[in-house]
Amino acid sequence: MKWYKERMWTDCWAGLDNKKKKGKDIVEAVKDLSVVDNAADIERTAKTNKNVDVIKEFAAGNAKKESNFVVVGHVDAGKSTLMGRLLYDLKVVDERTIQKFKSESEKIGKASFQYAWVLDQTEEERARGVTMDIAQNSFETDKAKFTILDAPGHRDFIPNMIAGSSQADFAVLVIDSSTGAFEAGFHLQGQTKEHTLLVRSIGIQRIIVAVNKLDSVSWAEERFEEIRQQMTVFLTSAGFHAKNISFVPCSGLTGENVVTPLKPSKAPWYKGSSLITELENSSPLARAIDKPLRLTVADVFRGGIQNPVSISGRIDSGTLQVGDVLLALPSGEKTAVKAIEINNDPRPWAVAGHNCTIHLAGIDMLHLKQGDVLSSVSNPIPVVKEFTAKVLAFQTITPMAVDIHRGRLHVPGKITHLVRTLDKATGEEVKKKPRFIGPGTAAQVKVSLEQGVPLERGGRVVFRFGGVTVGSGVVE
Repeated sequence: MKWYKERMWTDCWAGLDNKKKKGKDIVEAVKDLSVVDNAADIERTAKTNKNVDVIKEFAAGNAKKESNFVVVGHVDAGKSTLMGRLLYDLKVVDERTIQKFKSESEKIGKASFQYAWVLDQTEEERARGVTMDIAQNSFETDKAKFTILDAPGHRDFIPNMIAGSSQADFAVLVIDSSTGAFEAGFHLQGQTKEHTLLVRSIGIQRIIVAVNKLDSVSWAEERFEEIRQQMTVFLTSAGFHAKNISFVPCSGLTGENVVTPLKPSKAPWYKGSSLITELENSSPLARAIDKPLRLTVADVFRGGIQNPVSISGRIDSGTLQVGDVLLALPSGEKTAVKAIEINNDPRPWAVAGHNCTIHLAGIDMLHLKQGDVLSSVSNPIPVVKEFTAKVLAFQTITPMAVDIHRGRLHVPGKITHLVRTLDKATGEEVKKKPRFIGPGTAAQVKVSLEQGVPLERGGRVVFRFGGVTVGSGVVE
């Protein structure tokens, strides 16, 4: 009987082993088929490439200038309301929609949120009354096309704010000018300073300061000047040139000086432009169209039955057209471009500066994630686990664990060596191997990462620790 039981268990385990082996064989076979299918899919899609000279086509076009701007500022400064009002006054959003939002917001005791809901569209954002992720919308005037990137103001969502800023050409900093509110956002551990430092460190050079809610202080010139003077000192110390800073008094709730110019009877002292005019007068950053393709992935999703794998993101450099074969990094998987959309309009090609949706062929979703980079096969972006950077410290920096942010990507890492401190004006060495880097000090540091990430010389990174931004830098 004992022998029978032992034999039975032996046969049973042997059967399980065989099933496991067969299961592994099936999995491997499916993988092999997937590789074959993906390769065939890429080959088919590549044949649709018309080999357009995109740079020539772009140069020959007579299109309006296109800009992306990020809206930043302390929580409750009125960023979403201001942008919602802008879209309403430009007739991008109709009266019926605003009335619907007004009725719904009144039901939950947030009657003033009707314009904010144009951009804050998730139930949680509307219930909490704060933007949590990047809200995106587009509009067009007679002179230009724009994409709004409305960033969260709350400190809990700074990573999303960094992601939005990395896609922008310039910034709109919204200040709440009501009594005590500016001071809370600027002095008392608010987000005004951190947001400003971040957008500048990411490479933004042009900033429009929307002095919002000025109607709450009866359009007082003294209040506007008080804010303008304090912010000018801070912005110039952060690296913005005075010629690239504009101040606009406005009210997102009433719409005054957003699209419709401010009436002289309200503020006879103000001789400047409306917000929309300042936006139109702002130029996009120079486009690196002639450089190798770099497209940073902001989101990965299923675009429908015909497009099982789609991504959205900004083209940082280079050009892209339907049929192009690309390399996804850090996975190293190839893929091909089935279709391109910009603001839901199909396009045969796109260039640096465009925020677009790309429908892909020949790649599985598991090989793509936020922060990945699509690049040309012939000139791919390096994948690194360590790098040297020139940094500016916002807080005291020592050899320490940090979270490293680049656009949508954020990974754990460590500042391993403080190489030297630098003169901010000349870049010359001041001191070798400092024990720490004090706030406001420039330095060269070495950084290691827990995993390989796509990153190259000139790339901009942000260092955070414990929910606080401690510095920013440029990869050397």
